[in-house]
Amino acid sequence: MRARNYRKAKGQSYTRKKYMRGSPPPKITKFTMGDPTGSFEYQALLVARKEAQIRHNALEAARIATNRFLSLKLGSSYLLRILPYPHVVLRENKMIFGAHADRLQDGMRGAFGKPIGLAARVKSDQAVIMVNVNEDGLEVAKEALKRGGAKLPIPCRIIIEKIGD
Repeated sequence: MRARNYRKAKGQSYTRKKYMRGSPPPKITKFTMGDPTGSFEYQALLVARKEAQIRHNALEAARIATNRFLSLKLGSSYLLRILPYPHVVLRENKMIFGAHADRLQDGMRGAFGKPIGLAARVKSDQAVIMVNVNEDGLEVAKEALKRGGAKLPIPCRIIIEKIGD
C-alpha cells in the first residue's frame, strides 16, 4: 500500500463510520498546542496549493515537526492549531502475491476493501496549520511551518497576517 494511491480526492467521500466495522482511530489526537489563552499579534498560515487528501499520519508528522521547533525556540508563547480533521476512511482490497496465492484471492470479486486509515480532504488555498505568535517569533513560525509543510504530500505556501488592527 502506497500513500500516493490515496492522495487524489476521487469520488464521494466515505465517512459514515456508523455503517462500517473496524474503522481505525485517527493518529492525530491533539489539534491545539501552545498557549490557547494568550493574545498574539501575528498569524502564520500553512496553505495548501493543490486539492488533495492528506493522510492522518502525515498530519500527525507535520504537527510533531512544527510543534517541536516552536516549543524549542519559543517555549510556550505561541498557539498552534491543526485545522482539517481526517474524516474520510480509506479502504484497500488486499491482494496476496507469491507462490500459491491464487487459492487465497478472488481478484475483483467482492472488492469493496477493508478500512486501513483516515484522511482529510483539503481544497486548494485552504489553511492546514495555523500558528499565532508575537513579532519576535515571526521568523521562528515561518521556519516551523516550512518544516511541517515538508511532511505533507502537497505543495504549500506560508501566509503571514496581522491579527486585529
